[in-house]
Amino acid sequence: MGKWIISIIMFLVATCCQAQTEDLAVMDSLAKADSKQLLGDTVITEGDSASVVVMKGKKIKPKRDWNTWKPNPQRALWLALVLPGAGQIYNRKYWKLPIIYGGFVGCIYALTWNNMMYKDYSQAYIDIMDDDPNTASYNRFLHLGVKIDESNEERYKQIFKSRKDKYRRWRDLSFFVMIGVYALSVIDAYVDAELSVFDISKDLSLKISPAVIPNHGGGNPLQAQSLGFNCSLNF
Repeated sequence: MGKWIISIIMFLVATCCQAQTEDLAVMDSLAKADSKQLLGDTVITEGDSASVVVMKGKKIKPKRDWNTWKPNPQRALWLALVLPGAGQIYNRKYWKLPIIYGGFVGCIYALTWNNMMYKDYSQAYIDIMDDDPNTASYNRFLHLGVKIDESNEERYKQIFKSRKDKYRRWRDLSFFVMIGVYALSVIDAYVDAELSVFDISKDLSLKISPAVIPNHGGGNPLQAQSLGFNCSLNF
């Protein structure tokens, strides 16, 4: 009897050991399969807002949906401050780039031209004001056959001075206009990014319908009501 009990106990112990060994083997095989899948294949795990792709142990961000993408106003502002037109590129408003860069090119051309003319007329005014006959750069501004003498010297002095001052004002104005174009590009990039996240309802409509308007305080019952129009704006 005792031998039978010992045999049964040994059989149960052997069975439990074999079951534990099989469980460990299955767990080990599953772990190896998971590691192979993580290193070789692509595993997609679902998160709260977007899926995260894991490939060879590295997380890869999902592709951006440009249909629902909204620009960041602060980033658009800083990009426009650092580089003119960068804010418009960030906002994906590429059609504004020719306007901005065209304004800059026009202002730079006007600034260069007016500065050159200012220097030429300034030198001509200096030459006509001195007593040195060898300094006569003002002659290239005169018409063919015209010479400056005592009879017209004062008039040409005033002409060269006024033109010198005029081109200096235009040069300074071109510089300030260029600063204005730069400021407008920055403001446009920031406002455009802000309005892109502004919630505008699609139900924006104006409805006009006939209405009966009561006249309060009227003694005549025929004049107690009037016909009119009712305007309602939905937004």
